[in-house]
Amino acid sequence: MNEKISRARQIAAVVITVIFAAVLIGDLVKIQIFEKDKYEAAVSSVSSRTSVIPAARGEVLDCNGSKLVYNEQGYAVIFDGSFFPPSSESERRNEIIIKLIKLFEKNKIEWEDILPLEVRNGKLEYKQDSDALIAEMKSRDMLNLNEYASAENCYDALVKLFSLEKYPLADALKIASVRYGMMRIGFGVGVTYTFSKDVPETIVSAIMENSTFYQGVDNQIVPVRTYSDGTLAPHLLGMTGAMDAESYARLKDKGYRMSDYIGKSGIELALEDELKGKDGEMTVYTDDKGNRTAKVTKEPEQGNAVVLTIDSGLQKVAQDALKDALESYAGTIGNRVPNAGAVVVLSCKDSAVLASASYPTYDISTYAENAAKLNTASGSPLWNRALMSAYACGSTAKPSVALAALEEGLIDEKFTVYCSGAYTYYGQTFKCEQAHASAFVDVIHAIDESCNTFFMEVGRELGIEKMNEYRIMLGLGSKTGCELPEAAGVLDSPEYRASLNQEWLPGYTIQSAIGQAGNLFTPIQLANYVNVIANGGTRYRPHFIKSIKTADYSRTILENTPEVMCETGISEETLDIVKRGMLRVGTVGYCAPYFDEVPVKIACKTGTSQEYRKLNGYSVKINNGFLIAFAPYDDPQVAIAAVGEGMISGKYLAPVIAEIVEYYCGMADTVDTQPADGEFIP
Repeated sequence: MNEKISRARQIAAVVITVIFAAVLIGDLVKIQIFEKDKYEAAVSSVSSRTSVIPAARGEVLDCNGSKLVYNEQGYAVIFDGSFFPPSSESERRNEIIIKLIKLFEKNKIEWEDILPLEVRNGKLEYKQDSDALIAEMKSRDMLNLNEYASAENCYDALVKLFSLEKYPLADALKIASVRYGMMRIGFGVGVTYTFSKDVPETIVSAIMENSTFYQGVDNQIVPVRTYSDGTLAPHLLGMTGAMDAESYARLKDKGYRMSDYIGKSGIELALEDELKGKDGEMTVYTDDKGNRTAKVTKEPEQGNAVVLTIDSGLQKVAQDALKDALESYAGTIGNRVPNAGAVVVLSCKDSAVLASASYPTYDISTYAENAAKLNTASGSPLWNRALMSAYACGSTAKPSVALAALEEGLIDEKFTVYCSGAYTYYGQTFKCEQAHASAFVDVIHAIDESCNTFFMEVGRELGIEKMNEYRIMLGLGSKTGCELPEAAGVLDSPEYRASLNQEWLPGYTIQSAIGQAGNLFTPIQLANYVNVIANGGTRYRPHFIKSIKTADYSRTILENTPEVMCETGISEETLDIVKRGMLRVGTVGYCAPYFDEVPVKIACKTGTSQEYRKLNGYSVKINNGFLIAFAPYDDPQVAIAAVGEGMISGKYLAPVIAEIVEYYCGMADTVDTQPADGEFIP
């Protein structure tokens, strides 16, 4: 028995010895063969440092795989903290920086300027729309100034901190911007500062040829965010920008650095977690002779690809048609307000956003050089009216009242209201200026002819609670739930008025019935509302994201499926009556002349509302025009809502709807197609 135990111990000892020997040999092979260069460099080096290799952000594509946002290889000019003059040599730093700035400005190349100060009308001012950066600049970690410190106070502190007394204001402000940017990311050994991204090779060569003067100024190959067409859907795609203190506090635990660029708006912001890649690392070894050897010690990983529901062709048509309609109308009547409006196109089957345009618009690819002008431009081109502007929608609200009255059994298809051209309620008279085929108006003709009297009377009978019950089901006056920032709007009600310390007056109910009172709805809400009518009573969550794929498209990480927000339960009979009223608007009513050449029938509803707006210092009453529609009538595929600010009637938006439907019908066989996994061809 003892001999057996002894024998087993001997075998175990041999096995353990063999295992240890195998591990040792494996490590030696790894060190001597596979990592030979790394260890030779380390042994022969006097010093080494590790720097970050920025990862490329994920691409953004339309529903058919066309690239909207992608990356190109470019050069970044950086300051290397290991070789740049130390902070004790402040004057030397300033000399390098101002010469570099002048070189870039001479060649009309942008450099990183995040300092929220500028000279405006000969006076130092804070940059507009820079509240977060201003607060950060004054903070204890930066300039340590009081909250009420002026732009001049901040400038004086910067001059003192960076020894800029000898420089004129314009130069001092530029140097201060760079020095401040270096300070806020903790520039030093191991922390580089990016002076400029996407720098032409000729400029990089000029800097490298004068490297003795440009001490510590180096270049790095980086991914550069590029747009296939900077004018296509800029409000949706959004942009990237430098990290701010608030964002850093939120993201630092995820491995972000203060020097990182992050999504600032649109899809770039909403899908930051998916688009952000994983940075790599490069180790630079320096030997005793000053020679440097660089080794990639960790490969960067590109972010995931985001596939949108947007069709780029349809988006272009929507944008151009909206612009043409707004400018044509303004040119005809000499509009008093800036040309402005929006249009949203949804898929009837699931409320996927096929197009979303806001006007005036801008070119996102040239935003950096035009930012100051865009921030103060007439019409606010940076504002996304399709999602963020809430309007009194006028008569486009009338189908919602018809749905409620029919479904509640208050009226039927044969029910009529006598319209004399005026409606009197509580001693106040409201006009109905429409021409009716008959003084006795039924619901179908009331929708077609937009009879205020009919809907005021029906709204009074319904009451605000029942009217709003249906509007809530239709998604009016609340956020749709899409991935991008949107306004909630307002569903006017006694409760809402009470929140404003106001009394609900009887007249508000009949005003609400015709789309006035305090109701405020966004274009995307209106598009989703008409989609409920078109698709048979289901309200879906509008969405911009079709799918998310790995960077090489080999694997689908997320496939968006239709999300039902509300099954309204509205009967087919009720929906059919309302749809027939809307069909008349598109075939024999106000919009019929604009749809003559469209190959399919379009059902729609116009609307006009009033608002007071400040113009040249005066409060002026203006009109806004609206048009909601779906098509084809017999088999609804798209639901559309459009708004034109300053328009007297929504019928002037009919050309926008016509062009969208014509284009869609011509491409319906190809839209929303997607190859299987591994076959995605952008």
